[in-house]
Amino acid sequence: MTAYPNRRDMIVAGTSAVLSGIPLGALAAPVKLRLSSPASATDARAVALLEQFAPAIKEFATFEGHWNASLFKQGTELEAIARGNLEMSITSAQELAEFFPEFSIFSAGYLHRDAEHQKKVFASSLFQPFKKKVEDKLGVKLLSVMYLGRRQLNLRTDKTIRTPADLAGVKLRMPGSEAWLFLGKALGANPTPMAFTEVYTGLQSGAIDGQDNPLPTNKDAKFYEVTKQIVLTSHLVDLNYLAISKKVFDKFSPDQQKLLQKAADDACEWGRQRQLKLEAELEQFFKDKGLKVYAPDLNAFRSHVQAQYLNSKFSKAWPAGLVDQINKL
Repeated sequence: MTAYPNRRDMIVAGTSAVLSGIPLGALAAPVKLRLSSPASATDARAVALLEQFAPAIKEFATFEGHWNASLFKQGTELEAIARGNLEMSITSAQELAEFFPEFSIFSAGYLHRDAEHQKKVFASSLFQPFKKKVEDKLGVKLLSVMYLGRRQLNLRTDKTIRTPADLAGVKLRMPGSEAWLFLGKALGANPTPMAFTEVYTGLQSGAIDGQDNPLPTNKDAKFYEVTKQIVLTSHLVDLNYLAISKKVFDKFSPDQQKLLQKAADDACEWGRQRQLKLEAELEQFFKDKGLKVYAPDLNAFRSHVQAQYLNSKFSKAWPAGLVDQINKL
């Protein structure tokens, strides 16, 4: 048998009673769906749920968003759902990998090519065993995938970057965890851990040569003031999953389940298109600020980074051949 982290074992052990309840069929009155998230109420994900999801299900369910981790502490939402104390959350591949290590494949560099590929992977038969395991072991149903944006390289140097070899010696700021530092190394750079709050001054002083973030973050943090170029590597197509309690979902009638599923998909698509439009507009914004904005040899980056992951310890939990199958979608 596959051994999972203790955290997962403890949650699963406490979930069996929750999952064994008898389905109640159609609900007589609207049920309250509380979602807990560390995101702010103005976050793109929150706006999509409040403006698109909530109105679409109001006839049979009341959506109630609790933002800024005001209801449950960040990282504890899945446990709360498993124990029957919460109805919905926004979770990530990284968080799910704490329970099921194979989920780390969906946080690897260049697994997803773009927002559309990300959506196809989630809807494909390849992802079904992952969904089922989360439902069976945690009592959590993954409704839809949320697009957060593509992470790009933002450099203070003006050297043209075409392949990973061009990043040799570049001090690239990455978050301090092992997984993030590995991604920086896989890109060909010299990963340098640094707190986000220190990045602006780090770029300004030359302590680091670059950083990676989605374009909206680059603009909000004003990194364009202390950098010369943005290389559109799109090395990580970041995502979240919209999740709901399987027990709660099963209480709805089949027609209500279809409406709820459609509402989730529509809200995620609405948010996806808004984010893509913003990213496209920001490319021109940075050009207008005098930065070079261009795409490198993406095939060279993709093949190099995927090879680094496949030869690393991170891939040991991945189903054999799954990367190739996902690449073919």
